[in-house]
Amino acid sequence: MSLRSALVVAGLVLAALNMRPAIAGVSPLLDQIMTDVGLTPAGGGAITTVMVVCLGLFGPVAPLLARRIGLDRTLLVALLVLAAGVLLRSLDGASALYTGAAIAGTAIAIMNVVMPGVVKQHFPAKAGLLTSVYVTALVAGAAAASALMIPLQHLTGYGWRGVSALVALPALAAAALWLPQALGGRAAPANGPRPFMALMRSPLTWKLTVFMGLQSLTFYAMLAWLPTIFQEAGVPAEQAGFLLAVSNLSQVAATLAVPVHAERRASQAPHVAAAALLTAAGYAGVLLAPTTVPWLWMIVLGVGQGASLALALLIITLRAPDPSSVTALSAVAQSVGYVLAALGPLAIGFLRQASGGWTLPLLAGLVACLIQLAVGIRAGRPLLS
Repeated sequence: MSLRSALVVAGLVLAALNMRPAIAGVSPLLDQIMTDVGLTPAGGGAITTVMVVCLGLFGPVAPLLARRIGLDRTLLVALLVLAAGVLLRSLDGASALYTGAAIAGTAIAIMNVVMPGVVKQHFPAKAGLLTSVYVTALVAGAAAASALMIPLQHLTGYGWRGVSALVALPALAAAALWLPQALGGRAAPANGPRPFMALMRSPLTWKLTVFMGLQSLTFYAMLAWLPTIFQEAGVPAEQAGFLLAVSNLSQVAATLAVPVHAERRASQAPHVAAAALLTAAGYAGVLLAPTTVPWLWMIVLGVGQGASLALALLIITLRAPDPSSVTALSAVAQSVGYVLAALGPLAIGFLRQASGGWTLPLLAGLVACLIQLAVGIRAGRPLLS
């Protein structure tokens, strides 16, 4: 690998590390945020929901930006906007909290959409390997945020606002590393965009969209509420945060191995089915025995969720022929998919508030996992099947 390629990979990794901490870092601090700002459980879940809604609503901005300034410069802009949103979110008041969350979510939406296109543009012959690399960095960033928020709070003595503001620092570092690539890269993609209406008429587009949405819904529902579920079951707050981190770290094994293996197969349906079943098993473990070997449920859940996300992004990259088409397909699948996903944390919060317990919310999550299984198998099949 040349020095330039190595720097591109390093930039991709550091950028990917920033794609989840702004979301994952909310969960361990959620009780403090709710108490300080005076939020109900539904209002607490809405912090994550706002961000995930923005992942859906503002994903279409990415292809428009990419056509005007190029994929590399679009990624740089998104990193800078992410840092600004995180800092705004840490200021006083509910309006700053939700507005900052929306800005950060918008930045992550753009990053979500352009990353598969950046991989296709720079490494078209190694899509599986580079998808594995950047998705692994993505989940590692989520795991670090989940595990370190409470310890950082103890170490620094900051409140939740100060600790959450620290998330802006790695985003600024990633922007600095990516700056030479953005300034020296292409001003626009090399290939013209795939016609939008043809993309919307493709059955594959909608299979991928529903699959992306359901795997994201089942992921973000747990990301938002797992520490709270464990705490209400009697687990200390710091241990609850580490259990969420175990789930996120367990995703690393799946994201490292699954894309490389699945890329070599004409059909990714068997991989998709296994991933959905593991996710469902993790939900069932948390439902039936949250304090009995909870680390095992987190490992099973993490492997299933990590594999599901990696497969969704890999299939997008494999099925589209060029960077512009990848970006367009990614925009449709992730935008509509994340709007669906946004229902997860909010629905779990409402069901918890209405039922007074976690049985009904977790049963609803299990149903979503089974629907994900059915749709995902169809999305993972070759184009001609």
